[in-house]
Amino acid sequence: MSRETEAVKQWLQDVVIGLNLCPFAAWPWNKGLIRIESTEAESESDLLVKLHDECRLLENSSADELETTLLVTPKMLADFYDYNQFLDSVDQLLVEYQWEGIFQIASFHPDYCFGGTQPEDAENLTNRSPYPVLHIIREESLEKAVEQHPDPDGIPDRNIEAMNKLDDTEKQKLFPYLFTAQPGR
Repeated sequence: MSRETEAVKQWLQDVVIGLNLCPFAAWPWNKGLIRIESTEAESESDLLVKLHDECRLLENSSADELETTLLVTPKMLADFYDYNQFLDSVDQLLVEYQWEGIFQIASFHPDYCFGGTQPEDAENLTNRSPYPVLHIIREESLEKAVEQHPDPDGIPDRNIEAMNKLDDTEKQKLFPYLFTAQPGR
């Protein structure tokens, strides 16, 4: 497993699952149904090919075999603005291959910044990963999970509250990549 994949795995375990930011992640993680794949892509076209291949893999696998994929892009899209712009191409790929309504892509980035927030706002930590990540989610599985959750609409507010409660020591432990220089950043 690459260094980048290990870092994303650690983030998934400690932050996403450990802080219960995504209440739907622990079950597939514990069942071994989450794929973390790092790509060597250095161009947008190569990354789109890799994303296509990962979507095809999910399409050709049952959710009982493979629920979801996190595609790690350590060699490009280090700038959040570039990453955000690239998401338009991702949306076009989903349309082109008629995957709208089948897959959605959740976005994570070391410099993630929600619209209307400042970069230092704690709520941005909910989507700050060690490297740029494209998370391919099965829409059908997400819909089922949301139906079973007692308060899906409250998840974002609960997550923001959890991030605001973290002290500096906890942030440094959970997000070490935000406090040290990373290759490619």
